[in-house]
Amino acid sequence: MTSAAELWREKLEAWAIPKEIIDQAETSPWIHPPAIFQIPVHIQDSPSHDKALEAMPANGSVLDIGCGGGIGAFALTGKISRAIGVDHQQEMLNMFKENADSRNIASSIHLGFWPALEKEVEIADVVVVHHVLYNVQDVIPFIKALDSHARKRVVIEIPQTHPLSTSSGAWKHFWNLERPTDPTPRDLMAVLSEMGIDAHLQLWEGEMRMEQETPEAMNDRRIRLCLPTSKIGDVTNYFKTNKFPKSRPLATIWWDKI
Repeated sequence: MTSAAELWREKLEAWAIPKEIIDQAETSPWIHPPAIFQIPVHIQDSPSHDKALEAMPANGSVLDIGCGGGIGAFALTGKISRAIGVDHQQEMLNMFKENADSRNIASSIHLGFWPALEKEVEIADVVVVHHVLYNVQDVIPFIKALDSHARKRVVIEIPQTHPLSTSSGAWKHFWNLERPTDPTPRDLMAVLSEMGIDAHLQLWEGEMRMEQETPEAMNDRRIRLCLPTSKIGDVTNYFKTNKFPKSRPLATIWWDKI
């Protein structure tokens, strides 16, 4: 019988872009422009932030995995005295450090991939990981490292469908390529259950934070679709007609340390 973790891996592997499309691309489609991961001036309340705050002691510490600018950590401003950021891009970590400094929060940053550098990273009261799990095929070591680094609680936020689902129609339009619909948060819950972790799931609706129609956003979408520069006009016209939604279904998954 296939385990939940094996199913998670198989469903993520189905999102691989066919080799013949990748080979002709001018630029790697696996881009993460730092600007879209900067945090807003006012961070809105959300179930994910609420669950982290609920478990955070006064003057506590937070470990933010795949931190970007640190929205998962700095939503807890006022209750934390220390923020620890892990990311594989130095630009993201620079933003995280600047955001901590501007809030007078002590911080440390770690460049690399989780869980490869887990031994270098200190334990925190609460571990948060936002919009990372759909990039993690080998999910069990990742989750074990999250769990071992939390004193109080682990909080995960992911979309209810793969983040690239918003462009599934564009893949069909430009490449006649059908994209998958799995995995989902319930697949991740099945993994946690098999690991003996008593996790909780809350489904909710959140705003789409990325820029909708700027030239930079259109060019990023062109790159992600493996299309040449000459196709930027076609991409722009497609997304003007087929706009990204202004909100998206999200999921918060959390568990407490016993």
